[in-house]
Amino acid sequence: MGVTRLKRKDRKNKTTSRLEVQFLKLATNIELGSRSAEKKDSQIAKNNAALDIATGK
Repeated sequence: MGVTRLKRKDRKNKTTSRLEVQFLKLATNIELGSRSAEKKDSQIAKNNAALDIATGK
């Protein structure tokens, strides 16, 4: 069976979907109660703590 070249649209879709999967793998889920909760010493947690202090919460 011969190898066929993908059309430009299909090549674009292949690349886009690969990048989307890579992005989703790298993304961290920071919802409360999730198994991959944000670490307590992460920059996002530090920023939230600073904002809480600044706003008086």
